[in-house]
Amino acid sequence: MNIAVIFAGGTGQRMNSRTKPKQFLLVHGKPIIIYTLEAFDQHPDIDAIVVVCLKEYIDVLEQLIAKFGVGKIAAIVPGGSSGQESIRNGVDKANRLYPADSVVIVHDGVRPLIDQQTITDCIVSVKKNGSAVTVVPATETIVQSEDGVITNIIDRKQCQLARAPQCFRLGELHDAHHKAVEEGGLDFIDSASLMLYYGHKLYEVEGANSNIKITTPSDFYIMRAIMDAEESSQIFGL
Repeated sequence: MNIAVIFAGGTGQRMNSRTKPKQFLLVHGKPIIIYTLEAFDQHPDIDAIVVVCLKEYIDVLEQLIAKFGVGKIAAIVPGGSSGQESIRNGVDKANRLYPADSVVIVHDGVRPLIDQQTITDCIVSVKKNGSAVTVVPATETIVQSEDGVITNIIDRKQCQLARAPQCFRLGELHDAHHKAVEEGGLDFIDSASLMLYYGHKLYEVEGANSNIKITTPSDFYIMRAIMDAEESSQIFGL
Protein backbone atom coordinates (compact mmCIF):
# COMPACT_ATOMS: atom_id res chain seq x y z
CA MET A 1 0.00 0.00 0.00
CA ASN A 2 0.99 3.63 -0.48
CA ILE A 3 0.33 5.77 2.60
CA ALA A 4 0.78 9.54 2.77
CA VAL A 5 1.72 11.04 6.13
CA ILE A 6 1.04 14.77 5.93
CA PHE A 7 2.69 16.93 8.58
CA ALA A 8 0.55 19.96 9.39
CA GLY A 9 1.54 20.46 13.00
CA GLY A 10 3.49 23.72 12.81
CA THR A 11 2.37 27.00 14.35
CA GLY A 12 3.74 29.15 11.51
CA GLN A 13 5.54 31.78 13.60
CA ARG A 14 7.53 33.08 10.61
CA MET A 15 4.30 33.76 8.72
CA ASN A 16 3.42 36.49 11.26
CA SER A 17 -0.25 35.46 11.11
CA ARG A 18 -2.00 36.41 14.32
CA THR A 19 -5.26 34.67 13.50
CA LYS A 20 -4.44 31.08 12.57
CA PRO A 21 -1.54 28.71 11.68
CA LYS A 22 -0.23 29.08 8.14
CA GLN A 23 -1.65 25.75 6.96
CA PHE A 24 -5.15 27.12 7.58
CA LEU A 25 -4.69 30.42 5.73
CA LEU A 26 -7.04 30.82 2.76
CA VAL A 27 -5.97 31.07 -0.86
CA HIS A 28 -8.87 31.68 -3.25
CA GLY A 29 -11.26 30.63 -0.50
CA LYS A 30 -9.57 27.32 0.32
CA PRO A 31 -7.10 26.56 3.15
CA ILE A 32 -3.53 25.68 2.16
CA ILE A 33 -3.75 22.31 3.93
CA ILE A 34 -6.76 21.31 1.81
CA TYR A 35 -4.85 21.96 -1.43
CA THR A 36 -2.14 19.65 -0.13
CA LEU A 37 -4.53 16.92 0.96
CA GLU A 38 -6.40 17.09 -2.35
CA ALA A 39 -3.19 16.46 -4.28
CA PHE A 40 -2.75 13.12 -2.51
CA ASP A 41 -6.44 12.31 -2.31
CA GLN A 42 -6.73 12.64 -6.10
CA HIS A 43 -3.66 10.55 -6.89
CA PRO A 44 -4.78 7.08 -8.06
CA ASP A 45 -1.93 5.24 -6.31
CA ILE A 46 -2.41 6.75 -2.85
CA ASP A 47 -4.43 4.39 -0.67
CA ALA A 48 -4.77 6.38 2.53
CA ILE A 49 -3.69 9.61 4.25
CA VAL A 50 -2.68 10.15 7.87
CA VAL A 51 -2.59 13.80 8.92
CA VAL A 52 -0.60 15.20 11.84
CA CYS A 53 -2.32 18.33 13.11
CA LEU A 54 -2.09 20.82 15.95
CA LYS A 55 -4.24 19.32 18.70
CA GLU A 56 -6.39 22.42 19.09
CA TYR A 57 -7.12 22.50 15.34
CA ILE A 58 -8.12 18.86 14.83
CA ASP A 59 -11.83 19.70 15.00
CA VAL A 60 -11.34 22.50 12.48
CA LEU A 61 -9.48 20.19 10.12
CA GLU A 62 -12.17 17.51 10.40
CA GLN A 63 -14.79 20.07 9.40
CA LEU A 64 -12.70 21.25 6.43
CA ILE A 65 -12.11 17.67 5.24
CA ALA A 66 -15.85 17.06 5.29
CA LYS A 67 -16.60 20.39 3.59
CA PHE A 68 -14.18 19.82 0.71
CA GLY A 69 -14.82 16.10 0.37
CA VAL A 70 -11.32 14.73 0.96
CA GLY A 71 -12.05 11.02 0.98
CA LYS A 72 -8.86 9.09 1.78
CA ILE A 73 -8.24 10.39 5.31
CA ALA A 74 -7.58 7.37 7.52
CA ALA A 75 -6.67 9.23 10.71
CA ILE A 76 -5.81 12.61 12.19
CA VAL A 77 -3.30 12.56 15.05
CA PRO A 78 -2.02 15.38 17.26
CA GLY A 79 1.42 16.83 16.67
CA GLY A 80 4.26 16.73 19.16
CA SER A 81 6.63 19.26 20.67
CA SER A 82 8.94 19.12 17.63
CA GLY A 83 8.77 18.33 13.95
CA GLN A 84 10.51 15.01 14.54
CA GLU A 85 8.04 13.99 17.24
CA SER A 86 5.08 15.06 15.10
CA ILE A 87 6.20 13.01 12.13
CA ARG A 88 6.85 10.06 14.45
CA ASN A 89 3.27 10.33 15.70
CA GLY A 90 2.01 10.10 12.14
CA VAL A 91 4.33 7.23 11.22
CA ASP A 92 3.34 5.35 14.40
CA LYS A 93 -0.34 5.63 13.48
CA ALA A 94 0.30 4.50 9.91
CA ASN A 95 2.38 1.58 11.19
CA ARG A 96 -0.51 0.45 13.39
CA LEU A 97 -2.95 0.60 10.49
CA TYR A 98 -0.96 -0.73 7.51
CA PRO A 99 1.66 -3.38 6.63
CA ALA A 100 5.32 -2.64 7.34
CA ASP A 101 6.26 -3.04 3.68
CA SER A 102 3.90 -0.21 2.65
CA VAL A 103 5.38 2.86 0.99
CA VAL A 104 5.13 5.88 3.30
CA ILE A 105 5.20 9.31 1.66
CA VAL A 106 6.06 12.01 4.22
CA HIS A 107 5.04 15.46 3.04
CA ASP A 108 4.67 18.97 4.44
CA GLY A 109 1.12 20.22 4.76
CA VAL A 110 2.36 23.63 3.60
CA ARG A 111 3.72 22.36 0.28
CA PRO A 112 0.39 22.54 -1.57
CA LEU A 113 1.86 22.75 -5.08
CA ILE A 114 3.09 19.14 -5.12
CA ASP A 115 2.43 17.68 -8.58
CA GLN A 116 1.08 14.26 -9.43
CA GLN A 117 4.19 13.17 -11.36
CA THR A 118 6.47 13.73 -8.38
CA ILE A 119 4.23 11.58 -6.19
CA THR A 120 4.30 8.84 -8.83
CA ASP A 121 8.08 9.05 -9.23
CA CYS A 122 8.59 8.81 -5.47
CA ILE A 123 6.43 5.70 -5.18
CA VAL A 124 8.28 4.06 -8.07
CA SER A 125 11.67 4.89 -6.50
CA VAL A 126 10.76 3.40 -3.11
CA LYS A 127 9.50 0.21 -4.71
CA LYS A 128 12.68 -0.05 -6.77
CA ASN A 129 15.34 1.36 -4.43
CA GLY A 130 13.82 1.56 -0.95
CA SER A 131 13.77 5.35 -0.68
CA ALA A 132 12.95 8.59 -2.48
CA VAL A 133 13.99 12.09 -1.47
CA THR A 134 12.62 14.87 -3.64
CA VAL A 135 15.26 17.37 -4.73
CA VAL A 136 15.62 20.36 -7.02
CA PRO A 137 18.91 21.65 -8.49
CA ALA A 138 20.64 24.48 -6.64
CA THR A 139 20.43 27.62 -8.77
CA GLU A 140 22.54 29.98 -6.68
CA THR A 141 26.04 29.90 -5.25
CA ILE A 142 26.34 27.99 -1.98
CA VAL A 143 29.01 28.97 0.54
CA GLN A 144 30.31 27.60 3.82
CA SER A 145 31.25 30.08 6.52
CA GLU A 146 32.60 30.25 10.05
CA ASP A 147 32.33 33.24 12.39
CA GLY A 148 31.12 35.44 9.56
CA VAL A 149 33.95 34.49 7.20
CA ILE A 150 33.34 32.49 4.02
CA THR A 151 35.58 29.43 4.13
CA ASN A 152 34.50 27.57 1.01
CA ILE A 153 32.44 28.08 -2.14
CA ILE A 154 30.75 24.88 -3.27
CA ASP A 155 30.19 24.05 -6.92
CA ARG A 156 26.44 24.31 -7.23
CA LYS A 157 26.47 21.68 -9.98
CA GLN A 158 27.19 19.19 -7.21
CA CYS A 159 24.39 20.49 -4.96
CA GLN A 160 20.70 19.77 -4.71
CA LEU A 161 18.07 21.27 -2.44
CA ALA A 162 16.16 18.64 -0.47
CA ARG A 163 12.39 19.07 -0.44
CA ALA A 164 9.35 16.87 0.17
CA PRO A 165 7.97 14.28 -0.22
CA GLN A 166 10.55 12.06 1.45
CA CYS A 167 9.54 8.43 1.11
CA PHE A 168 10.55 5.06 2.55
CA ARG A 169 9.26 1.66 3.58
CA LEU A 170 6.91 2.26 6.49
CA GLY A 171 8.44 -0.32 8.84
CA GLU A 172 11.98 0.95 8.24
CA LEU A 173 11.05 4.57 8.93
CA HIS A 174 9.11 3.53 12.03
CA ASP A 175 12.09 1.56 13.36
CA ALA A 176 14.49 4.46 12.70
CA HIS A 177 12.30 6.88 14.62
CA HIS A 178 12.21 4.61 17.64
CA LYS A 179 15.95 3.95 17.53
CA ALA A 180 16.42 7.71 17.64
CA VAL A 181 14.20 7.97 20.72
CA GLU A 182 16.09 5.16 22.48
CA GLU A 183 19.44 6.81 21.69
CA GLY A 184 18.36 10.35 22.54
CA GLY A 185 18.61 11.57 18.94
CA LEU A 186 15.85 14.17 18.96
CA ASP A 187 17.21 16.86 16.64
CA PHE A 188 16.96 15.34 13.16
CA ILE A 189 15.79 18.01 10.75
CA ASP A 190 13.81 15.68 8.49
CA SER A 191 13.15 12.04 7.58
CA ALA A 192 16.04 11.97 5.10
CA SER A 193 18.66 12.96 7.70
CA LEU A 194 17.22 10.42 10.15
CA MET A 195 17.34 7.57 7.64
CA LEU A 196 20.81 8.50 6.40
CA TYR A 197 22.09 8.47 9.99
CA TYR A 198 20.83 4.91 10.43
CA GLY A 199 22.55 3.65 7.32
CA HIS A 200 19.85 3.80 4.68
CA LYS A 201 20.84 4.77 1.16
CA LEU A 202 18.92 7.77 -0.13
CA TYR A 203 17.85 7.96 -3.76
CA GLU A 204 16.91 11.30 -5.28
CA VAL A 205 13.81 12.10 -7.30
CA GLU A 206 13.87 15.43 -9.10
CA GLY A 207 10.78 17.46 -8.32
CA ALA A 208 9.29 20.70 -9.61
CA ASN A 209 10.69 24.08 -8.57
CA SER A 210 7.14 25.23 -7.87
CA ASN A 211 6.83 22.77 -4.96
CA ILE A 212 7.74 25.45 -2.43
CA LYS A 213 7.15 25.43 1.32
CA ILE A 214 4.84 28.19 2.51
CA THR A 215 6.82 29.52 5.46
CA THR A 216 6.90 33.32 5.13
CA PRO A 217 4.52 35.97 3.76
CA SER A 218 6.54 36.14 0.53
CA ASP A 219 6.06 32.37 0.04
CA PHE A 220 2.32 32.90 0.40
CA TYR A 221 2.28 35.50 -2.37
CA ILE A 222 4.52 33.37 -4.61
CA MET A 223 2.12 30.44 -4.19
CA ARG A 224 -0.83 32.61 -5.10
CA ALA A 225 1.00 33.96 -8.16
CA ILE A 226 1.85 30.42 -9.33
CA MET A 227 -1.76 29.34 -8.93
CA ASP A 228 -3.00 32.41 -10.81
CA ALA A 229 -0.54 31.74 -13.64
CA GLU A 230 -1.67 28.12 -13.90
CA GLU A 231 -5.30 29.21 -13.99
CA SER A 232 -4.57 31.78 -16.71
CA SER A 233 -2.77 29.16 -18.81
CA GLN A 234 -5.87 26.96 -18.70
CA ILE A 235 -8.16 29.81 -19.72
CA PHE A 236 -6.01 31.59 -22.28
CA GLY A 237 -3.67 28.79 -23.37
CA LEU A 238 -0.59 30.75 -22.30
